[in-house]
This record gives sequence, C-alpha cells and structure tokens, in this order.
Amino acid sequence: MNIAAAALQAIAAANPASTAPPPEAAADAARAAPTAPPEAVEAADKLKEGVAAQSQTAGAFLERLDGIALEVGQTRVSLLDALLVIIVIMLVIIIAMLINRFGHRLIRSLDRLDDTQKLLSEKILTIVVWAAAFFTGIDLLGIDLTALAFFGGAFGLAIGFGLQKTFGNLIAGIILLMDKSIKPGDVIAVADMAGNETFGQIRKIGIRAVSVTTRDQREYLIPNENLMINQVENWSYSSKKVRMQVHVGVSYNADMNVAEALMLKAASQCSRVLDTPPPTAWMSEYGDSSVNFVIHCWINDPEDGVGNVRSEVLKNLWWLFKEHGIEIPFPQRDINLRDNAQIKALIAALESRKQPDEPSTR
Repeated sequence: MNIAAAALQAIAAANPASTAPPPEAAADAARAAPTAPPEAVEAADKLKEGVAAQSQTAGAFLERLDGIALEVGQTRVSLLDALLVIIVIMLVIIIAMLINRFGHRLIRSLDRLDDTQKLLSEKILTIVVWAAAFFTGIDLLGIDLTALAFFGGAFGLAIGFGLQKTFGNLIAGIILLMDKSIKPGDVIAVADMAGNETFGQIRKIGIRAVSVTTRDQREYLIPNENLMINQVENWSYSSKKVRMQVHVGVSYNADMNVAEALMLKAASQCSRVLDTPPPTAWMSEYGDSSVNFVIHCWINDPEDGVGNVRSEVLKNLWWLFKEHGIEIPFPQRDINLRDNAQIKALIAALESRKQPDEPSTR
C-alpha cells in the first residue's frame, strides 16, 4: 500500500494540471466569493493611488476618509467621494462663471452686433458654457451614471411635468430674440390683472420672463410664452414714432377756423411734438354740448410717456382759448314741465300756503 500511495503522489507531482479543479468549479467559487460594491466616483481611487505614490502619510489619510462610507444598493459612497465631488463642483462653477463673464464682455465689445444680437449671443454662450461645465465635471469625477439612473429618471419626470413651462419660456425667449419682434428698449402695451391697459418699456429679457417697467415704476414680469401666444402691441417695433390723440370740445358759437388754428398752435408749442409730420386737427362729431375735435400729434420718444405731452397740449390750449375768447362748454340742460292737471293742482297748493304780509299793529 505504501508503494502504491507513493506512486500516485509521484504521478500528481509530475502532472499538476490533473489535480486542478474543473473550470465550472472555479467559476462557482468566484461567484460565491464576496465582492466589494463598485465606487460611485472613480476619480477617488485614482486620487488615492496618486497621493499614496507620493506620500504614505497623505495616502493613509485618504484611506481613512475612504473607509467612512455608505452603501446605497450596489454603490459605495465614501466621505472622500463626497469631498471630492464638492471640490470639483466648486472649481467647475467658478471657472464656468469666469468664462461666462469674459465671454459676455467680449460680446458687448463687438460693434458689428446690435443690442438684440448681443443679448441672444450672451444667452447662447451661457447655455453652452454651463452644459460644457456639467459634462466636464462628470468626466473629471468619473461618476458612474448608471448608479444615478434612478435620480436621472426622477429628474426627467420633473422636467416633463414641473419644469415644462420653464423650458418653454427659455425657448420662447430665444425665439423672440432671434425674431427681433421684442427687444430691450421697446415700448409695448401691457394689461394688469383688472384688464386696464397701460404701456411700458422692456428693460430685460430673462430666461423665464420679460421685465416691463411702466411710467409709475411698476415692473411687470410677463412670461416669454405669453408674448409669443398672445397679441402684443409694440409701439417701437419698426419705428419709434407714435401718433397720439388729444380730444377737445368747443362751443357751438365759436369760430371753428380760429379754434382749429389755436389747436395746431398749442400742439406745436409742445417741446416733444415733432414738426414732421406736423400736428393736425380733425372735427370728429357734433356733441350734445360741444363740437368735438381730435388733435393728432407725433412724438418719437414714447418711453418718456404720453400723458405729459397730452397735458402740455391742453394747458397751452387753455390759455390760447382764454386769450381769444373761445368758450369750452360744459353740459347744459333745459327742463320743460308739461301742463297737466297734476301740475296745476301742485301750483295751486303752493300758492294757498303763501300768507300775505300783515301790517304791524304795534
């Protein structure tokens, strides 16, 4: 027996492959062995290796930070991963802000572009810079995007439902700038919640809304989508010249030729009224108490308001009418009482109450 055992051991030593386990057994053993969950940030492993090669103390410190970890499903997130992500995000944001600011200054210095083209270029540059910063940060960190699949799906749902209007307004603002139908400095008509229409000047076209400031310094934030869908009255789209109307009534006894000449003179004396086209006065209707006229005059600075121009024209006309004896009428009514039995009875009752003055007997 000893000789047979020795022979078998000699054969096994001469042919070691015959004692190796079959491939199926090796695969089962590999699957059964515990495996560490993958790192969420691959850059952390590279950082540890690079630092450990330069300094054992710093490498040991990073190993301790990496040892404090939290496992989320099949992903392992350590304190080192979190710190590295925060540092890289801050650096990427700072660099992106500097590049964006430098690009804006460069665009504003280009004289070949008008204000609308500059604003459009700035918005496109901002989108490109921040998109590049996002993907650059992902690449630097080496983040496994499959580990963030759940959060990516939730973010997609948020965009689809909650942020739908935001992205719609962003695209609408870009389209408005490309179309040049609305641009900063334009004067447009806006309406408040009660439906009262007023006008304001566009100060800024933002990502979500257009800022419109009225003459009383009320600032309306109108969503970009509304300006694309609804009808907009742009006073300075193709030209800043605006014709305004001033309504005036004169007495039926007045000399219409003199009154019309005074109206034109009152409009011409206004500093903001243009000489070309010249002011005109039209007779609009025969009113109940007056002959009504409309003075048409042109201005080219609607952003400075129209109510003050109308006030100045009316003030000038007031003193001119006073000087030339033109009457500005006010409503007058003549009351005629019909002669009937009730009126006669009322008059008789009133007369019966009158007592004659008695002479003093003192």
